[in-house]
Amino acid sequence: MKERPLGSISGLPVVGVALLVAAGAAWLFVAGVQDLNRGEGGGLTMIGALAVGILALASLSGLYTIQPNQAAVLSLFGKYVGTVKEAGLRWNNPFYSKRKVSQRVRNFESGKLKVNDLDGSPIEIAAVIVWQVVDASEAVFNVDDYESFVHIQSESALRAMASSYPYDQHDDGQTALRSHPQEISEHLQAQIAERLGTAGVEVIEARISHLAYAPEIAQAMLQRQQANAVIAARTRIVAGAVGMVEMALSELQKNGVVHLDEERRAQMVSNLLVVLCADRGTQPVVNAGSLY
Repeated sequence: MKERPLGSISGLPVVGVALLVAAGAAWLFVAGVQDLNRGEGGGLTMIGALAVGILALASLSGLYTIQPNQAAVLSLFGKYVGTVKEAGLRWNNPFYSKRKVSQRVRNFESGKLKVNDLDGSPIEIAAVIVWQVVDASEAVFNVDDYESFVHIQSESALRAMASSYPYDQHDDGQTALRSHPQEISEHLQAQIAERLGTAGVEVIEARISHLAYAPEIAQAMLQRQQANAVIAARTRIVAGAVGMVEMALSELQKNGVVHLDEERRAQMVSNLLVVLCADRGTQPVVNAGSLY
């Protein structure tokens, strides 16, 4: 069911003509009553004037108003006729049934959904979906309630997407929910657009608005994240300390400041690493005697 444009008539001229015809019919009806009272007939005039007046007033039922960014889907006895998008007061066949569909940009935020990520960890996730009806006929005839359809299918796509990725990035560089927001948003938008295509809906944007571990494992996962952060920091500190020790020994040897045997060299390396890798400032012990 694809959208088919349909022409319409401006409603203001129709209102003017219908009122003039109704007024003329009323005048003829009064004239017929006067003729009937004088015994000059007038019955047919009254019937004709009444019929014309009723038709003129009935034609006003074909009037309807369309707001900007709104469409009217018209059907005749269950058969789709076309879609009118001209804003203002419009007129079509009074027998057409009309259903108005907003084509404004709308958005909604899904509730916090509890799902399992790719690793099986329970997480809470929510998303903001920005969408718009682009085919009014599909929105009306292909689904029962397109707004409810958008909400349910968006949440279903969000669940499926969340279970396809881990919460945190692993060492293999795999895309993760927390570390790759742009890629995740694009995947979510594509998934929702695929599900809503039959309803004449375009997904403009889809972004994660809430992401967290489920409360029952949040504390344990926080400790794991802290441990990973500590390990990463320690690894970087040790790497930097080793580099500084190598530079210090190289400079001492190159400048001939002091010549150390292997035992004293090992002791110096140990002392430097303790100083550089310690959590707190070290308290040096000054040797006032000889080196040995």
